[in-house]
Amino acid sequence: MLIRATLITFFILLTSITTVATASKAADDKEALAAFMESAVVAKYHKSAYAYAIFPTIGKGGFGIGAAHGTGGVYRGGKKTGNVSMTQISIGLQLGGQAYRQVIYLQDKRAFKEFTSGEFEFGAQAEAIAITASAGAKTGTEGSSASTHAKQADATWHKGMIVFTMTKGGLMYQAALGGQKYEYTAK
Repeated sequence: MLIRATLITFFILLTSITTVATASKAADDKEALAAFMESAVVAKYHKSAYAYAIFPTIGKGGFGIGAAHGTGGVYRGGKKTGNVSMTQISIGLQLGGQAYRQVIYLQDKRAFKEFTSGEFEFGAQAEAIAITASAGAKTGTEGSSASTHAKQADATWHKGMIVFTMTKGGLMYQAALGGQKYEYTAK
């Protein structure tokens, strides 16, 4: 009975998240990128990256079982090369919902090819760096930890990629395992 109720809740949650995360539009991508460019750390990576994927809104929620979904665009040389969607399913201690932005910088042609190969998934060791006005936090599929703003400067490439996130709203408690899967479609 509990499993059935949890599955029903999960599917309702997944449906509502998918509805919130609509198809990425160029104006939404541009607005999200402008918000990230307010961080000197992100701007540094933007200047040196070969390409990037931007997600204006990713919706995330969970109650035991969690899900996240969002769509965005992939850009190289200032031009959109295709669309990308991100899906994440996690199981573990979590409760709540939130919306956030995400940008993934691809360091070189090899990283670009790997990310745009069709279906790409980050492993459990991958982390995202949360960009905020006064403090940062490292979050990954294994949980999160707070840090000072200066710590953001220590951000480094991981297999030719680096991920930054920025909360748009909501509140979510999570200590769960789960990877993010990306599906790319060329323009």
